[in-house]
Amino acid sequence: MISLKNPTQIARMRDAGKILREVEDEVRLAIRPGVSTAELDELAEKLIRRNHAIPSSLHYEGYPCSICASINDEVVHGIPNPKRILQEGDIISVDCTLLLDGWQADSAFTAGVGQISGEAEKLIRVTEECFWKGVRECVVGNRLGDVGYAIDRHARMNGFSTIREFTGHGIGREMHEDPAVYNFGDPGRGLRLRRGMTLAVEPMIAMGDWHLTIDDDGWCARTKDHSWCAHYEHTIAITEEGYPEILTLPGFTWEAEK
Repeated sequence: MISLKNPTQIARMRDAGKILREVEDEVRLAIRPGVSTAELDELAEKLIRRNHAIPSSLHYEGYPCSICASINDEVVHGIPNPKRILQEGDIISVDCTLLLDGWQADSAFTAGVGQISGEAEKLIRVTEECFWKGVRECVVGNRLGDVGYAIDRHARMNGFSTIREFTGHGIGREMHEDPAVYNFGDPGRGLRLRRGMTLAVEPMIAMGDWHLTIDDDGWCARTKDHSWCAHYEHTIAITEEGYPEILTLPGFTWEAEK
């Protein structure tokens, strides 16, 4: 069942989103060669708790850490580990969710480690562009198929593929709520978007094929062909005006993005 939020509830989610943005900005600054993914996880948890929030991923269905840290061909749910040391030229996707006063915020980004290849830079850039192509379709009256189609079309136009086995999702009091937000679809099809919907839109884009395997830990998903993958996500709300607000990107205006 889809939970529509009123302006007061969206304001609470906006507060959570502001903290998450600050946390991820600090984590991004800490990404460099020689740093372990466990160090990034420890930093994120410290910052979340300092802001009187709770790391939602920690112990979620048995997940052992506060962030997901996925390197190179790892798509999502890479488990931080003190032995996973970032190397020059890697890319790392950091996915983090927190709970503040009963309300969730979820966001992810991919960053290069030191100097990265031009193709890796393009992958990160196009993945972010896919998010913006999708979120522009998140207006009242459009359908979820419009969102997925815009994401997938932009990925394919740039020679990449869209991961299909994981999706975005509704979000609010729970980390994962209805509906599923697919990163592919047919325009004009699917659930119609309404005021008060709060969604995590999160393209995962691979250089090669989109099929995945799951590691023996039961969590980390990687591309079957070991092609590199990037991930970009924000929590959004469809406001009373009928347009999307990026709750995990405080200060953003559509005028600035144009």
